This record gives sequence, C-alpha cells and structure tokens, in this order.
Amino acid sequence: MKKENVGSVKVIPLGGLEQIGMNITAIEYDDSIVVVDCGLSFPEEEMLGIDLIIPDVTYLKENIDKVKAFVITHGHEDHIGAIPYVLKEVNVPIYATRLTMGLIESKLKEHNMLREVKRKVVRYGQSVTLGDFRVEFIRTNHSIADAAALAIFSPAGILVHTGDFKVDYTPVNGEPIDLQRFAELGKKGVLALMCDSTNALRPGFTMSERTVGSTFDKIFNDNKNSRIIIATFASNVDRVQQIINAAVAYGRKVCVEGRSMVNIIDVAEDLGYLHIPDGTLIETEAMKNYTPEQIVLITTGSQGESMAALSRMAANLHRKVSIQPGDCVVFSSTPIPGNEKSVARVINELGMKGAKVIFQDTHVSGHACQEEIKLVYSLLKPKYAIPVHGEYRHLIAQKEVAMSLGYDKEDVIIAKSGDVIELSDEKAAIVGKVHTGAILVDGLGVGDVGNIVLRDRQNLAENGIIIVVLTLEKYTGQLVAGPDIVTRGFVYVREAEELLDEARAIVTDSVLRCLDKNITDWSKIKNIIKDDLSEYLWKKMKRNPVILPIIMEAQM
Repeated sequence: MKKENVGSVKVIPLGGLEQIGMNITAIEYDDSIVVVDCGLSFPEEEMLGIDLIIPDVTYLKENIDKVKAFVITHGHEDHIGAIPYVLKEVNVPIYATRLTMGLIESKLKEHNMLREVKRKVVRYGQSVTLGDFRVEFIRTNHSIADAAALAIFSPAGILVHTGDFKVDYTPVNGEPIDLQRFAELGKKGVLALMCDSTNALRPGFTMSERTVGSTFDKIFNDNKNSRIIIATFASNVDRVQQIINAAVAYGRKVCVEGRSMVNIIDVAEDLGYLHIPDGTLIETEAMKNYTPEQIVLITTGSQGESMAALSRMAANLHRKVSIQPGDCVVFSSTPIPGNEKSVARVINELGMKGAKVIFQDTHVSGHACQEEIKLVYSLLKPKYAIPVHGEYRHLIAQKEVAMSLGYDKEDVIIAKSGDVIELSDEKAAIVGKVHTGAILVDGLGVGDVGNIVLRDRQNLAENGIIIVVLTLEKYTGQLVAGPDIVTRGFVYVREAEELLDEARAIVTDSVLRCLDKNITDWSKIKNIIKDDLSEYLWKKMKRNPVILPIIMEAQM
C-alpha cells in the first residue's frame, strides 16, 4: 500500500527564471533546505565594466541553520559559476558528479577555498540524505558530460529537477539518459517536475551530439590545405573530443587557446573524460614548426566575446596567433540570444582577413525540444509542473506543451524568481515572496556596484563630465581663484574655448549671486552651480554631462 504524503514542500527559485543563466533554487521542508545549483549570468551590454552577475542569497543567509547542502546538476557556468562567491557566505557541503566536481574544485582553488568547503562526489543512482530530504542523481545527456537530473524525495512527495538535459540515444561519451529510472519514479508517483525550458519553443527532437562528428569529418576533408580553427564552448567536452578525433584521423596536430578552454581540457583529461593520443597536443608557440594544413586550433570566443581568444585573433590583438588568408574558421555553436551582433562582427572581421568561415550544421543544442519534454512528462506523470531555466516566453511554451498532454493550466505554475511555491497532495500555489536579486561583480569588488553607480557610468559614457574648480577665502567667502573648468568626454576643448568661457562666466555669476545672498553652505553653492550650468548647457547643446563642482578654501 502506498504511504500517504505528509505536509507540504516549498520550492523557492532564487534565480534562473525570466532569464537564461543564474540558476539557483531552494527546496524547503520543515527545518531542511537543499539548494539545487548555484550559477552566474553574464552582463548585458548596458552594464558597463561588470564582469559577472551572481544571485542574492539573503534568504539562505537568514535561514543558514536549515541549509543542508548544494546539489549540483552539471558543470556549466550558469549552474556552478557563483559557488565561490556564495559559499563565502553560506558554507555548506556540495554534492555533484565527478566531472562537475572537478570543475567546481578548479574554481575553489582559484579562490583559495578548497580547504574550507566540504565536497562529495556522487555516482549516478546513488542517494544522499540531507535533513528531511533524500536526493538521488539520475543520468541525463547534455552538452557537457556527467549531467544529472535530481529526484528529491521529501515527506510531502517526490520532486524531480531535470537540470539542463536532452535525450541523446547515441552520446559521444558515456551512456544515454536513464529513461527507465524516470519511468520507475513515474510509477511511484511524482508530486512536481521542474523541467528545462530552454528549447521549449522548438518542435521535434534535438539531434544527437554524434551528428556533429560527421560534419567535422566533411569539413576536414574539404579543407585539406587550410589551417582549421574551431571555436566552441569550452565546457562542451564531447565536442572537443570529436574535434580531436577528426584531427587525429587527418594527421593534424592540435593547439588549444583561451584560458577557460585550457582549464576544462586539463580537468576533463585528468578525470578520463577526454582521450587525447600522445603527441597530438602541441603548444601554440610550436605552431611555427608545422605547415598550416598540419594544424587544428581549438579556441574560445564562439559567442563573439570581445576578450575571448577568437575575437582577439580577428582584431589582430592576439599575441601568438594571427588569422592568415586561406584559414578555415568554424563556429561550432549557435549565438546565445543577444550575442548575434558580436558574432556577426567577428565573422565580418575574419572574412576581411581572407578567412573562410563555416557555421552551418556544426552545432547541436544541449537542450530538449518539445518532443523530448513530452517524453519526460509522459514517463514521470507529475501532478504539478514548474517550468524552469528560461525567459518568460520559454516557460510559457513549456506550459503549452504540458497542456497539450492534458494538464490543467492551474497545475502548471509559471513562477518568478523569489516566489515561494507551496506543493502538497491537495494543492499547488504561490504563497509568498522572498528577497532575491542580482549582485554585480566588478573585478574583485562583489556587490559594491549597484544601480546608482551603473547609472553614473552610463551617464559618464553617454554625456561626459565637467569638473568646476574654484577657491573661496576662508572667512569672507570671497572668490579668490577660478572658476576653472576641466572636461572629459564632453567637448574637444581646443575647438570649444568660447563655450567654456561662457560656462566660466555662468559659474562666476552663480557664485557671486550666492555671496550676495550670504549663502555660505558649500553644498548649497555646489547645487546652484550645478543647476545653472546644467540649464545653460542643455539650452546651448541639448546635452546633460555629469557636473562635479569642487570648492577649495584658502586662508589669506
């Protein structure tokens, strides 16, 4: 006889909804919280100078006594990237599969945190008990090896989190997704499914990773006299393996460029996820000892990122590699939404240098399309569905897929980051909200740049700055020196002397007016200078630069 589910379990997404990236979800029952994933996202164009964005985990800090562990689905940046930052504040054990843990450890090593963070490698099919929860790792396929779905057993029922996944019956490395386990869980009864929505808008099935191998074979065959440069995601170890296989088959040496690519290849080779025959890899400096047709270069930068290796090669900024006419450059990825312009720019630059660029059929997605999503729903038969991993349009697309399988719209919950979703046998509802948000990382500063600083940066970038310097006498308040005006990014000073002379006259006038009215409060004087100068510049030029008055005091 099936035992009754007791009480209710809460699912609290702290990031990763309304966007692709920054995935982190807290699952809470009574006095236990387990956290699924801990990812970062990358800045948008208007976030000037920001390197990365990590989730605000105030909720976890406030409930630190309840937090039992982080359980990680796979090793992509949008699932593990924030771990070193978050664990400085919420230091609890981490559970992950072998390659995922290898990548996490190389991050922790960079932050000097290996000693203080407890880590445990979990095998597929193994369960770990964490407070009121038992979490089982289930094999899935994705564009990185060792991806897992999680079955989270709670007294209120079973929750299944797919992580990022696709159904690949012929993976390059390892075995296909464990659909049998999904079916067994479906028989037991699943309370809720949190399923990847990234490709929920695409009909049909995602192609197997292996199909890219035959495309590479054709490219190598068609370009026997060229140097081949292939840009792909560093984390796609199976893709790298297929490039190496093709290189070996055609007698070429392989060079690796780009810091993240070198890091991941090191970790994957150490752990046995990459098989590179001896003598295949050469240092970039050794390329000059070979002819172009003997070389394959694997590099980062398939998304057109300005600092990545390929973009630097295309712009002639790379110290070791320059693009030669006749090179064959292969983009083995699809532009992430928002990166299309940067990718087009790099392709144009490569074309101008005389390179041949190939980007058709050289990539398959790592995410499930509609038919695979239907397959997982049909096997698990969850009572409720909570679409995750995606922008609003992706979540809605998955809701429609679920409804096409006969689900009521009340049973598919479209949540926002911070929503508290309470699930029990009787009902599923959003019952509250917790504090969430994005913390910006700039260099070594975490969270010290907020919206106001970003607004200032945008303003400085768009309108420039004017600094007004003047000296007042200590006791009488008389104007002793200045005002002098310095500008940056506003006008070219040599051609605008007349404008700056008028601006100086305006400031002098403002200061004298203040003195006539016996205004001695410096901040008031500064505000009057700002207002008067700003009004003049807007009338004259329709521009709003940042105005920074500096008053100094002199004792005569």
